[in-house]
Amino acid sequence: MEERIERALAQDKVIDIITTGRKSKKPRRIEIWFHNVDGLIYISGLPGSRSWYANMLAEPKFTFHLKQSVHADLKATARPILDQAERRKILTKLLQKDGSLGDLDAWVLSSPLVEVSFST
Repeated sequence: MEERIERALAQDKVIDIITTGRKSKKPRRIEIWFHNVDGLIYISGLPGSRSWYANMLAEPKFTFHLKQSVHADLKATARPILDQAERRKILTKLLQKDGSLGDLDAWVLSSPLVEVSFST
């Protein structure tokens, strides 16, 4: 991976993602935050149901658009984190890193959480 992209993944927060609509099969683009935790990339959101997450569950391949310090479109695959112990471990780090613990139990029970891997 290019150094400029690695730097962006280490420091940026805001991206766009394009998922495939699970019902419509049409591209769906939204702005969202991503998180770099111990060198791994995650996308999460407030507890509750989210269309982007449902789309990723149906079709895990998506486009990850860097748009802050660098502009790049990256082919990506989402791996939903479903195991409760793994979710708690990741979400604890994510919430501590961003300076807010909030209600950790609510996050573990009902927030969307995927690990992102990139294709070349």
